[in-house]
Amino acid sequence: MKESLFLSQLAKDATEWETGNLRRERKVLVLPAGPRIQLLGNPHTSLSFLSNDYLGLASHPDLKDAISGAAHSWGAGAASSPMVSGHMKCHADAEQALAAFTGFEEALLFITGYMANLAVITSLLTSPEDVVFSDHLNHASLIDACRLSRARIERYPHLDMLALSESLKTLPARRRLIVTDAVFSMDGDRAPLASLLELAEEFDALILIDDAHGFGVLGAQGRGSVSEEQVYSDRVILMATLGKAAGLSGAFVASSAFLVEYLLQHARTYVFSTAPSPALVGAIPTSLKLIQEADQQRSQLRMLASRLSDAVSASRYPFRFYGTPIVPVIVGDEGETMCCARLLAEQGIWVAGIRPPTVPVGLSRLRISLSAAHTFQDVDLLVQSARSVGFFKERRGA
Repeated sequence: MKESLFLSQLAKDATEWETGNLRRERKVLVLPAGPRIQLLGNPHTSLSFLSNDYLGLASHPDLKDAISGAAHSWGAGAASSPMVSGHMKCHADAEQALAAFTGFEEALLFITGYMANLAVITSLLTSPEDVVFSDHLNHASLIDACRLSRARIERYPHLDMLALSESLKTLPARRRLIVTDAVFSMDGDRAPLASLLELAEEFDALILIDDAHGFGVLGAQGRGSVSEEQVYSDRVILMATLGKAAGLSGAFVASSAFLVEYLLQHARTYVFSTAPSPALVGAIPTSLKLIQEADQQRSQLRMLASRLSDAVSASRYPFRFYGTPIVPVIVGDEGETMCCARLLAEQGIWVAGIRPPTVPVGLSRLRISLSAAHTFQDVDLLVQSARSVGFFKERRGA
């Protein structure tokens, strides 16, 4: 049989990926989502700072009951595209509830946030004469959506409003779309949404705000970043996911009735996909109720972040705190990052080692993700374990 050059090239790529400390492995867990995890074949549980279950709702009994009830009423699957026969009353009710909760006229459900971002950007930007202005540290789904659109891509330096303003001013465009994370998933810092909206108004642009990591956590009653900063306008399109603070899965886009209808007609990832599972969709109103009532959990998140910040007097690596549940520890080298993660895992503490291409080369990090389900003792154990492996230095006088 003739040797495949194609497969040989892939094998070479795989070897380089391995030697560069970039190979990823999936963990098989035998416990539901929560602050403790147990790996298949391991009799011991470990403390986890891996997930985005910020409010601790992923295993909430009310959500389990809501999913069970919706499955009994509406079935497990939608069986069709929403444009054919997959759009049920539970989908319509959920979209109405999401729009009302976030303060927009209409909302549209998607299977994932990735598909939602693809839908918005590729539907609105259809010509090389269009320009998309993207923050340099945006999520991969936004970056890929920009690439798949027909627009010119202008990536501005992270959070640099002066550079963005200059680009908006100097680049001619038929249509302008600014895209940004509200809370950046690898750093936990936040975009200046009010300033971005001012620029959108000044230069006749629309703005897509990905609030995957702010929805449920920020704003009054967890209504998100847009609500917190009151950046409402017919130019604003909100995307948020339901698999993080909301405890479910899927995503939605919310905006004016006109723009949502436009997406409904033109978004290929919506039109040509089976509608989301009615069992999960039917639980969305319950999730929103739990989010709305979760002021105590949001307060717990803030206190946990403050406790972690106060506990670290010095570290071999720089920590960053931005008032969100995402705490990055910038290690730099890929191999050293994964070594740090392994040392902590040996202490029964799981923290995600993040490497390229998720983050730029030289900025590999440990990503500590806090949940309201964590306790003060959990954070103390994280700090003690990190000190025991030489990660933190002891505070003077401690």
